Amino acid sequence: MPETGGQRAGAGGGRYDAVVVGGGAAGLGGALALARARRSVLVIDGGEPRNAPAGHVHAYPAREGTPPAELLAVGRAEVEGYGATVVAGTVTSAERLPADEGDGFVVVRDDGTRVEARRLLVATGLVDELPPVPGLAERFGRDVLHCPYCHGWEVRDTPVGILATGALAVHQALLWRQWSDDVAVFAHTAPEFGDEAYEQLAARGIAVVDGEVTGVEIVADRLTGVRLGDRVVPRSALVVAPRFTARSTLLAGLGLAAAEQAVAGEVVGTYVPSDATGATEVPGVWVAGNVTSLAEQVVGAAAAGVRAGAAINADLVAADTAAAVAARRAAGAPVAGAHGGPVDLREHWEARYAQSDRIWSGEPNAELVREVSGLPAGRALDLACGEGGDAVWLAGRGWRVTAADISRLALERAERHGVEAGVGDLIDWQWHDLGTTFPEGAFDLVSAQFLHSEGDLPREEILRRAAAAVAPGGVLLITGHSGGAPWEHGHAGVVLPSPAEVLAELRLEEGAWKVERCEEHERVQTAPDGTRVTRTDNTVRVRRVTK
Repeated sequence: MPETGGQRAGAGGGRYDAVVVGGGAAGLGGALALARARRSVLVIDGGEPRNAPAGHVHAYPAREGTPPAELLAVGRAEVEGYGATVVAGTVTSAERLPADEGDGFVVVRDDGTRVEARRLLVATGLVDELPPVPGLAERFGRDVLHCPYCHGWEVRDTPVGILATGALAVHQALLWRQWSDDVAVFAHTAPEFGDEAYEQLAARGIAVVDGEVTGVEIVADRLTGVRLGDRVVPRSALVVAPRFTARSTLLAGLGLAAAEQAVAGEVVGTYVPSDATGATEVPGVWVAGNVTSLAEQVVGAAAAGVRAGAAINADLVAADTAAAVAARRAAGAPVAGAHGGPVDLREHWEARYAQSDRIWSGEPNAELVREVSGLPAGRALDLACGEGGDAVWLAGRGWRVTAADISRLALERAERHGVEAGVGDLIDWQWHDLGTTFPEGAFDLVSAQFLHSEGDLPREEILRRAAAAVAPGGVLLITGHSGGAPWEHGHAGVVLPSPAEVLAELRLEEGAWKVERCEEHERVQTAPDGTRVTRTDNTVRVRRVTK
């Protein structure tokens, strides 16, 4: 049985790999993916789904007519069948655990039950704020509707009314005309329509009813008309434009806030921003469904939940692997290579470059460009130059570059790059295992961009030799990762020092150097699956004082 990093406990207490807040389609989709990945999962279900009054399920043609509550009950049984725990209740707070209590979150339910979660998936949905017309709330999801793709088929070829409360009313009317040739717009409280709008409505045979709607007529539990004072216009369905407000109060304790979403300049609601997998800006917290995508329907919400669940599992796998590597090393085991022995850095990097015709983008590192663009060209040393993106960029700006790397295959590619760029005569490509040999000379710029590696890389020693190679008045520029990305499994056991630690490890002679930059910074990077993620790096820039 694989380790999950968490355990289930009775009545929804204890610690879990993931706690899912919300038992709708999105939450159950995420729970299903995680439970099938053999993770310990707790789903806290707040009750009836948002579309519970509806007599059918949005966008589920294969299951048309199945009440949402019944369909979701099937989903709950399914995730429980894979080992997840589903409990009823409302989450009153969620906060990150104190640093001395470990990585994760504490979640408190309305009955006082406290559980811990390594990761959170919030699928709390949204609240539909309806126009303040008597009778609408009681009929919403039945014959007071908003989405033609959710309900249009069920009211096809019947008299449909559009309650106009904003500039999008004309668009709504034109859209609903696809399902019925008897559509009327009730002007209600909307701004005056323009001439073009009136022309479009007339061309499609859509009537405009002036006056403010005061209520709806109900006969035998069915909507039969729309009331304007003492006048009733027969209709069997009324379309409204709710304001969709994400249920995001829970996220406030985690530092997340909802943002407004506008359509055609009109605010239609709020949502919690996230990336394509549902990851929020708070590490360890994902969102799925209507809380982050206002227009999501049942099928899409379930799929979004599955994506979020898969992303959470991948994040947990990376964390589990890092912990296992750290424990192995703490026990005194050597850093292992592909066949179980110690990593040979030369073999490792030759094998890495042999995996593909190109490993890196060929573009220079952003921090190098930012820090060097204002420097006068001179002699530069590029350590661990890889396929030559930095060296070629420097040479293109007049620098004479010595570029060193441990991989001969990488150097061959880099040399071709330099020739193709027309700067080959300005670059001296040198092979070095920097832990044993080092380029000779003094340089106006020594650059070490992301000098990290599995295995026994003497990074501190190399960087001290790099500092010794800086000429008077010259600059040493070091950029590194402050933390690994989930897909960078090779960084799981690599020590990633802070900028202050890097500076201390250089052991610079007091009074001989000026610290020009020593800080962490964020950058956006594209993951292997195409998603955009934000990660933290650090940069140290020091200048040797001219004597």
